[in-house]
Amino acid sequence: MRYHSVCLESFGYTLPEQIVTSTQIEAELSPLYERLKLPAGRLELITGIGERRFWDRGTIASDISVQSANKAINAADIDRRQIGALVHGSVCRDHLEPATACRVHHLLGLDPHCQIYDLSNACLGLLNGMVQVANMIELGQIRAGLVVGTENSRPLVENTIQALNTDTSLTRQAIKSAVASLTIGSASCAVLLVDRELSRTDNRIMGGVSRAETTHHGLCHSGQDEAGDQMRPLMDTDSEALMEAGIATGRESFVDFLQTLGWGPEHVTKTFCHQVGTAHRKRMLETLGLELTKDYSTVESLGNTGSVALPISMAIGIENGHLVKNDHAALLGIGSGVNCLMLGIDWQSEPPIAAEQREPASALTEGG
Repeated sequence: MRYHSVCLESFGYTLPEQIVTSTQIEAELSPLYERLKLPAGRLELITGIGERRFWDRGTIASDISVQSANKAINAADIDRRQIGALVHGSVCRDHLEPATACRVHHLLGLDPHCQIYDLSNACLGLLNGMVQVANMIELGQIRAGLVVGTENSRPLVENTIQALNTDTSLTRQAIKSAVASLTIGSASCAVLLVDRELSRTDNRIMGGVSRAETTHHGLCHSGQDEAGDQMRPLMDTDSEALMEAGIATGRESFVDFLQTLGWGPEHVTKTFCHQVGTAHRKRMLETLGLELTKDYSTVESLGNTGSVALPISMAIGIENGHLVKNDHAALLGIGSGVNCLMLGIDWQSEPPIAAEQREPASALTEGG
């Protein structure tokens, strides 16, 4: 896919105040650790994740998504009536129905003609939403579109801890499928895309590729479909097999990506990849022949924030100067299924309003 008229105009993101360290999680897992004689520090050593964040109990996705969306709209200084599509793309949502996008649309005060819906595709939801909005803009159906999502990790992490502590039949081998669930963090991000004629940044989305290797769909899955703050999810993840399948899919996708955009590896000056863990990130970039210093990482301090992980890493990276004028940025998205989606951005500048209103640069993590 190639685009000529679509710009990535602005971001808005929101983070929970409560920080939960891997040390704290291990303390809560003391019954399991004592029974299996597991060494302290194992969780951070395996994943590279020192901490993640939780929303307050009772927080619903739409409330936080509205905050992030308003930040993106205000940063771009755009007339809300020009936003013709709203996609809520996170795994977490308020209800099975209506769409969480309905409440977000209402609280944002968007136009009644704005198309709204939820989109779910594991860790690729927000990126998929960006593609759909970009398609609508390229076709001339809308002038601007907003993609937003909020992931809530607390129910999954707390339920996983309870299950690990109470099931005394578990062995060291058996608990491996639960480790990925303990890395999940909470966060929210919004991305505003606009027609190039409306843009004040000229940050063009050049195009991208997608790939579905669904023979691997069973490597990571939850239980039954649930929604809202009363959900009691559990995940079963073959982390090692999922990493290998994801890297193989990423390698094939990256070849197509470069060919589609007419780029060579040397044209990719900056990257933002899906944030699962430090080992996965390192292996993926090395496999693609990309330098670690070109990438911006947040996984160490935010954990794996699902569909929000890649866009919020880009948003924070921009705040911290990771992108400069004329950078060619590659967005390298990989999700369970296994699905891959990569987009190329010709970066020029951030919205003037965002620069004026910026708070001091975030110290969440370091790029590379």
